[in-house]
Amino acid sequence: MTSDSEHRVWLERWQFDDLPVLERSNTPEMTAFLGGPESDKQIVTRHAKFLHLWETDEARMFRIRSAAADDPVGSVGFWKKSWRNKDVYETGWSVHTAHQGLGIAGRALSECIQYAADNGDRDQVFAFPRTDNAASNALCRRAGFTLAGEADFEYPQGHPIHVNEWMFDLSALR
Repeated sequence: MTSDSEHRVWLERWQFDDLPVLERSNTPEMTAFLGGPESDKQIVTRHAKFLHLWETDEARMFRIRSAAADDPVGSVGFWKKSWRNKDVYETGWSVHTAHQGLGIAGRALSECIQYAADNGDRDQVFAFPRTDNAASNALCRRAGFTLAGEADFEYPQGHPIHVNEWMFDLSALR
């Protein structure tokens, strides 16, 4: 049996030493809906981008911490996006395989959304999981997002995918 304190999850600002968090997420299993694993160079570039976008106020990326683990268990964040002629945020997350199914992603996403509501300048945040990604679509539903429709995307660039558009109204949290 686990205690409530073992389920505690919190976010910490993305830091220079968080490259291993991305490396642990770069597996075939964890990137199946994202076009597959990235090269080492792509992971280093993504890490540098996370750090840079925080500094330029274009994004807020966080490592996910859990009381049940010594190391960060994943990442979550949001970034500025123009979607359907509106300035919104987009959000994304990744929880390492060993820590999935414990509610960590839901608690981390809720904290991330609250941070966006408290500190951001936009009224909506969107998530765009592939339509066949049952776990991420279920997470959006549980987190209080509203299914707004479907769309065609490219992710990674040059790789067409079909996604659900999940929207969360940040004004409801202000």
